[in-house]
Amino acid sequence: MTQSINRDERLLRSALLIIVLFMLAEAVGGLLANSLTLLADAAHMLLDAAALGIAWFAARLSRREAHEHMSYGYHRSEVLAAFVNGMTLVILIVWIMFEAVTRLREAEPMLPVPVLVIGTLGLVVNIIVYRMLHRSQNLNVQSAALHVLGDLLGSVAAIAAAVVVLIFDWVYADPLLAVGIAAILSRGAWRVLRQSSHILLQGTPSGINVEEIRTALATSVAGLRDIHRVHVWSLSSNKQVLTLHADLVDGTDQSAAIGHIKCVLLHRFGIDHSTIQVDLDDCPDDSQRVP
Repeated sequence: MTQSINRDERLLRSALLIIVLFMLAEAVGGLLANSLTLLADAAHMLLDAAALGIAWFAARLSRREAHEHMSYGYHRSEVLAAFVNGMTLVILIVWIMFEAVTRLREAEPMLPVPVLVIGTLGLVVNIIVYRMLHRSQNLNVQSAALHVLGDLLGSVAAIAAAVVVLIFDWVYADPLLAVGIAAILSRGAWRVLRQSSHILLQGTPSGINVEEIRTALATSVAGLRDIHRVHVWSLSSNKQVLTLHADLVDGTDQSAAIGHIKCVLLHRFGIDHSTIQVDLDDCPDDSQRVP
């Protein structure tokens, strides 16, 4: 786990440096060429730099040890960073759409050659950075990779717009392609916001079924009469937590039963942090058992 976190942190730091350097070049080129697609991509790269910076800081913060005031540690910082990055994507999409509609109403000229050159360089840079990030299973890194994917699409759109303007002198290609970028980004932004919100609201992790846990424990743990008040949630995109109450048959070795429950949770469901409460009589939390 630690090696994976350190690897994600290094990837985010390298990606941040590359994006910042090219963002400056693209912004200057967009202003000189008067290209909305290029300026939109440069603006997106500015948000990317912020997103990567937030993601990198969150990755570093998540390594801090738990203490009295943060008993679970800082794992949620990465999920919070993913949520913030998803919201910045929404803001970016709204801005691109507004600018595109404005230019569709009143077209503005652009210089296609600088856009073509910078867009091609941007495509190469974004492919390199995206390949660095997209294979990570960490939601924080995935949200940063989504920003970079938007840049990659922006570079493709900038190249296409430049070619169309260069050959056909049709300036509407630039804002229309910007709309296409916004549409593609919308789907990814929704996914990141949905996943991060689900974790922040302590929803049941994807791929884990509470009824399957009940069945697995009932058929595997000797002396287990019943389990109730089962709660499963995520601290981060790859760390799950579970609590449950267990009723044991009289005479059952409590320590052995708890150890067996924890073993099933770890090896069958990948849950390595669980808290098991054995009820010696009626459930002390509530006389009426609820799921």
